[in-house]
Amino acid sequence: MSSYIAAGTSRPSSDEEKKVRTMRALVESQDLSAKDLSDETIRRFLRARNLDVEKGSSMLVKYLQWRREFVPNGHFNREDVIGIGGLLNTLYLQGYDRIGRPILVVLAGNHKPVSNIDDFKRYAVYAVDKVCSRLPSGQEKFVVIVDMKGYGYANNDARAFTAGLSILQDYYPERLGKMFFVHVPSVFKAAWKIISPFVDKNTKNKIAFLESKKMKAVMGQDIDESQLPELYGGKLKLVSIVNS
Repeated sequence: MSSYIAAGTSRPSSDEEKKVRTMRALVESQDLSAKDLSDETIRRFLRARNLDVEKGSSMLVKYLQWRREFVPNGHFNREDVIGIGGLLNTLYLQGYDRIGRPILVVLAGNHKPVSNIDDFKRYAVYAVDKVCSRLPSGQEKFVVIVDMKGYGYANNDARAFTAGLSILQDYYPERLGKMFFVHVPSVFKAAWKIISPFVDKNTKNKIAFLESKKMKAVMGQDIDESQLPELYGGKLKLVSIVNS
């Protein structure tokens, strides 16, 4: 896998490195906890704001405050999410794509709207942190396959979907490498028209809606058959993220 990792990363320029140092000093002046951040973390927030130091710094300071308030222990354990009904059969952690990015599978047809949106957010953060813990050295991004098979009005939950995208955009910038939507029903296409204005341009550029007849061929360009779940013609069995 290591031979592919370099292809999935972008080497920083000397100007970018200078901006990382400037941004670190600016953020540390506002939040001392930033001293513990790696240059890679600061660089991701900088890149998320098109190398604008002030905007990147503002985004990072908001992230640090959010993390302290929403994840006060630094992380969520399996026990923190195992009791959240309607969500435990939705997320599966699989193999890696051809450039070393971990793969998260979302079975949206198994989703049941939750009454407490913070429960959903807690589960989403647990999941993204779990995926990030699987990142190989030198790789910073992951891939998501959103399977809409069986998705209907009972699963339609624009509030949760928007919250999930917001968490990715605002608190895990430059982590999403690509997001495939497969088996997309008309009910979701209508919901997407409502949701899409809240999705930033960078995230939209990473989203692909695949037709069923082209699904395996297109995903196969990024993911080897040995790393693709069985339900997409690959060889891996699904493994729930809470059991991985």
